[in-house]
Amino acid sequence: MGWYEFFKVPFRALVKHGYRGRTEGEENIPATGPVILAGNHVGAADTFVMPALIERRVTFPAKAELFSGKGGVVSKVVAWFLTAVGQVPLDRSGGRASADGLGPVLEVLTAGGAVGVFPEGTRSPDGRMFKGKTGVARLALESGAVVVPVGILDTEFTGKRLGIPWATEPIIRFGKPLDFTAYRDAHHDRATLRWVTDEVMAAVQTLTGQSYVDAYATSVKYGGMPEEEIQRRTKPRPGGGPAPAPRS
Repeated sequence: MGWYEFFKVPFRALVKHGYRGRTEGEENIPATGPVILAGNHVGAADTFVMPALIERRVTFPAKAELFSGKGGVVSKVVAWFLTAVGQVPLDRSGGRASADGLGPVLEVLTAGGAVGVFPEGTRSPDGRMFKGKTGVARLALESGAVVVPVGILDTEFTGKRLGIPWATEPIIRFGKPLDFTAYRDAHHDRATLRWVTDEVMAAVQTLTGQSYVDAYATSVKYGGMPEEEIQRRTKPRPGGGPAPAPRS
């Protein structure tokens, strides 16, 4: 038994029997082969509730700084834990560095693993869905992995019990796999990457029922976007434009 399996036992017990969490549509996750589990991000518990409830082992990319172990004992423990359970570092500084930083995640997919990603890049500041970043599309097109949309509901912490952060009856919904292999040769085309990302987010939206804001969550969280502008950018769904022509 590896560290992942060792730690999954108590986490599964906590989520399933303590939180009373449940899944819907888990049969949509392929039992083998590379798969990207792409979900919305609404609560701090998202990263462990979903993998605790499903059979497949899931690798989540975590911000690279957490693997450094700098900053004291707690930082060292976090770095050890992430490495021990097989999570991988991700550069979130943006631009070329972020694109190049997908390498460790691609390695997991190339080896036939399952990767969990939150295309919004950060937790929703208000419960709405925000614009997805195109990293999920790059991963799908470069690896050939199918994308399973994941709708995450009620994972916000509602308090503590015995000092443990508590969530109440979270639900994880899995949609039908999305296959974008017809666009593998377009993994450097911005329009294709945006279309694929929007299609993934639209599939997630059908599972959550969230309203969609065509702006990055960081613009609201850290950029101070006013509510009037948020309302102006609220749309029925992400994207919605015609599919690009597949490349042969």
